[in-house]
Amino acid sequence: MTRLIEILGSDRLHRGVLGGDEGIGVPFRLFDEAEQAQGKIGVVVNSAGIMKLFPIASGKVEDFDAVFNINVRGTFNVLQQAAKRVADGGRIITVSTSVLGMSFPSYGAYAASKAAVEVLTRILAHELRGRGITVNAVAPAVIETPMLGKVDAAHVAYMRSKIPMERFGTVEEVAALICWIASRECSFSTGAVFDISGGRATY
Repeated sequence: MTRLIEILGSDRLHRGVLGGDEGIGVPFRLFDEAEQAQGKIGVVVNSAGIMKLFPIASGKVEDFDAVFNINVRGTFNVLQQAAKRVADGGRIITVSTSVLGMSFPSYGAYAASKAAVEVLTRILAHELRGRGITVNAVAPAVIETPMLGKVDAAHVAYMRSKIPMERFGTVEEVAALICWIASRECSFSTGAVFDISGGRATY
């Protein structure tokens, strides 16, 4: 992934994975350029997403659409290309959320979008039957990222207090799990969602 970001540029990669303002053609070009630079693609990780929090009763349709455009349509665009371009025996990994096991108020649009991500992940795992490609998701709880800066401080403290590990996860921990899922050692699990919530999620 680091090499891919170096090749494509972090801003272009970010907008492309989202399906962003250049439209659906961006994922095609990203895959084209990755193949030109690296050859056949072995692993695809789709981690792009946004979180807009609002009650269902008072939420704006525009905010709902923004969440689904990035989290669901963006994932669909990437998975569609990955299904066609990842080499047999490769790995496809998406990022969901442990919020699905908690049902927090105001998380309706975000949680629904990530539920869709999990469904797409499981179905693609079955659709790629016979090619040796695994398709899995990871479901983090709160991770120390800039996204936290957009959440009320009191709510951040509340979320931390509910995690048995008494801290938030780190990007490095999530990356380590993703690296293992992408490795040869994880060759028999597909259509699975790997929890990394510090014990917070209850399914």
